[in-house]
Amino acid sequence: MRSVVKVGLAAALLIATVFAAPVLALPQESAARAVEPPPLTAYGALPSLEMIALSSSGRRMAFITVVGETRILAVVDLTTNAKLGNVGVGAAKIRDLRWIGEDRVMIVSSSTESLPFLGIEKEELYVGQVYDPATTRIVSMLTPNRDLFPVLMGPAHIIEGDASNVLVRAHSFEDPGGLDLYRVDPRTGRARVSERMSRDVDDYVLDPNGRSVARGRYDQRSKSWSLHLRQGETFRETWRTDAPIDIPYLLGLGMNGESVVIAADRPDMSREGREDARFFDVNLETGAWRPLRFEFRPSALLFHPLTHRMIGASRTEEDGTHYVFFEEASGTLWAAVEQAFPGQSPRLVAWSDDLSTAVVFTSGVRDSGSYHLIDLEDGSIRPVGDAYKAITPDQVATITPISYAAADGLEIHGYLTVPAGREAKDLPLVVLAHGGPAARDVMEFDWWSQALASRGYAVLQANFRGSTGYGRDFLEAGYGEWGRKMQTDLSDGVRHLAGEGVIDPERVCIVGASYGGYAALAGPTLDRGVYRCAVSVAGVSDLRRMVEHEALQGARRDNDTVRYWNRFMGAERLGDRSLDDRSPARLADQVDAPILLMHGRDDTVVPIEQSRVMVAALRRANKPHEFIELDGEDHWLSRTETRQRMLTETVRFLQVHNPVD
Repeated sequence: MRSVVKVGLAAALLIATVFAAPVLALPQESAARAVEPPPLTAYGALPSLEMIALSSSGRRMAFITVVGETRILAVVDLTTNAKLGNVGVGAAKIRDLRWIGEDRVMIVSSSTESLPFLGIEKEELYVGQVYDPATTRIVSMLTPNRDLFPVLMGPAHIIEGDASNVLVRAHSFEDPGGLDLYRVDPRTGRARVSERMSRDVDDYVLDPNGRSVARGRYDQRSKSWSLHLRQGETFRETWRTDAPIDIPYLLGLGMNGESVVIAADRPDMSREGREDARFFDVNLETGAWRPLRFEFRPSALLFHPLTHRMIGASRTEEDGTHYVFFEEASGTLWAAVEQAFPGQSPRLVAWSDDLSTAVVFTSGVRDSGSYHLIDLEDGSIRPVGDAYKAITPDQVATITPISYAAADGLEIHGYLTVPAGREAKDLPLVVLAHGGPAARDVMEFDWWSQALASRGYAVLQANFRGSTGYGRDFLEAGYGEWGRKMQTDLSDGVRHLAGEGVIDPERVCIVGASYGGYAALAGPTLDRGVYRCAVSVAGVSDLRRMVEHEALQGARRDNDTVRYWNRFMGAERLGDRSLDDRSPARLADQVDAPILLMHGRDDTVVPIEQSRVMVAALRRANKPHEFIELDGEDHWLSRTETRQRMLTETVRFLQVHNPVD
């Protein structure tokens, strides 16, 4: 596992450059004209800024900046613009960045590790470190405790007070059956037990003092989830439900701090003519449930950075993320933010404890991704930096929301990206399928689609059935539709754009990663005659083998992950051979277009075996294909070198089999 190390003058100069980034121009209409694209490396590079955190007071800011493979943590004083410190994080993958009070910064990073002596074979392990810019000292959390495995076994919770602490769950070598909650001293990294917790406690909510007030427990054997509320020094079970797949989960404290918010299925509390509530408020004293209903379909709930109480909700719409706050003061503050960025759908990144200072992110029209610091007391806006500094506003391809009817009449929404300066007429097309599949594309600058558009391709990103953000019915419409309607939703989009004269139906390829990689492989095997070529990155090729892999990862073969995938894929049980009919690796003899496969050797989500079995099948069937194994890469393309190589190889392959001109 990698450690944090100090960096020198070059890094300091880089940080100064990032922090002094100029304000971007507001979106403007421009006539279609040829635009010289930046090199592909500009898109494939990791974002110049990855994470930003504000201190409790909002007077200090920490952020991660990236050059090549090197990540650097920088800390600045916003009142004086003085740099307080910087440290190199190396090639570690940063997963979380937060302040502990005003003086220290917590960094959570991950790496792919194999520890055979502990029975760990290629897993993503998370570690925590604390940086003190005043002393330049860095401490590793949990490492001073020899009886603890120094890996975070869940999210880190920061508890502010006279002596701020970090609460994390960890594995003790002395108690293999437990997964206790530990209170970590950020000055030393040393931990002491805060609360005993068994391994079946899969969720909990803490009060502002760091004491758990509610716990969720899941029993894999009985497939049941139960809610336990604090009663003095013990917990009482107040509700239990069968949850073989859709497991309830705790989100945080309610608005008044006397309840907890839970996401759960409660059809017994539904109202006729209304969509079932997704979120519930449960009173900590009485255990009474109350549905939380909104005038919109929330994508997520928002919690106060200090009190941890629910203060609002966000929703993702076709033009971006929107926020609603339940308290008038918070709502007024956010209305000021939206007025400062009209039509740009700013996304909240960080907030001070008094909600008077905020960092927001914008991207999309003429914006490759920008961070802004807002002082809501004096109304000032300061640029923080750009995600993709080398891509200028006029080089950002136009993104347009679209919708069309699938073959069965279901309305599909998505986005069309058109090359900058090109007329949307008779263009070659790349269908870029998102992963998940329970996820969605949004109207933001997407480095992959923008890179393809910069090379002359129109790019379709369709939120096919089974995507999130369009309600439960739309999500469930994808169940059992892998390789079926989820696939034809994509090609229906091709036919729609061809009918509009936007694209040339004879010049279409399909590209994607993860589930999108499966869709790319399913194009030439299950939806033939649409695509001239396909590019699969970390894609699933053999559904039955993939589910079997998930069965081996859990304590029980029939675990909730297996049940989830069987439902989504349309299998009745583990080992269901009907999945073979929708597995591209078992249909290689039907492939009707060249295929490029790429896969990271450190992928812990979709094992590289999935690409290797597809390659073996293509070789046996004598079908045209290429295969590239990406050294040191995980499932998320976390390294600049491999992201850039993936883009370069993808564009090369497209230009050979689907040239722009």
